[in-house]
Amino acid sequence: MSGPQGRTARERLVFPLDFPTLAEARRAGELLAPSVGVLKVGLELFLREGPEAVRLGHALGREVFLDLKLHDIPETVERAVASAGALGVRYLTVHAAGGAAMLTGAVAAAAQAPSPLTLLAVTMLTSLDAADLAAQGIAGTAREHVLRLARLAWDAGVRGFVASAAEARPLREALGREALLVTPGIRPAGAAAGDQKRVATPAQAIADGADLLVVGRPIRDAADPLGAASAVVAEIQRALGSQG
Repeated sequence: MSGPQGRTARERLVFPLDFPTLAEARRAGELLAPSVGVLKVGLELFLREGPEAVRLGHALGREVFLDLKLHDIPETVERAVASAGALGVRYLTVHAAGGAAMLTGAVAAAAQAPSPLTLLAVTMLTSLDAADLAAQGIAGTAREHVLRLARLAWDAGVRGFVASAAEARPLREALGREALLVTPGIRPAGAAAGDQKRVATPAQAIADGADLLVVGRPIRDAADPLGAASAVVAEIQRALGSQG
């Protein structure tokens, strides 16, 4: 597959397999795999089913995004990254707040993976906003905090980042085209925000520089999930077309 800018609209759509059992995840994955590019395995499914959840994504012929948001002492994270690499995952999340030593070790472990493994540094969860930062004693705006953490991760060798669409444009301006930007909190027009506080439509996210869009509940909970996924892909395609 070509670099992020060469991806098709479908290849840019990430669907989270946020289900409690492998059987439910398999049913959804089999239905939606033709309309998505990446299947994301998160904490709920991985803690219950383990590596089988990753193998499901491979069996469906899609890249696997293992979303564990690793945040621990450097040696523990480095070993965890190596284990994820052995599973053949394409993307793996780590918390940028883990610090330079943790991130540097993670990058080194990812480089030794038997197949390409891109680390994605989580900057600030999309369920948080400026008020949450203030409550934690973190000064500045959400945008300032995201950029601060992203630069720390960049200097450690990380080239993939998870951030809301509100920070996608400043991240793209700060880091350039080499950065891979993954945007959660995507909500098609009219969809409920749920517990997300910094959301955007697919078209807005693409216009602001996002490469991969994570769309979960608006697809999973739709009366017609396949139709909902196809509509998101169509919106991404229109946004890409408007960019020329």
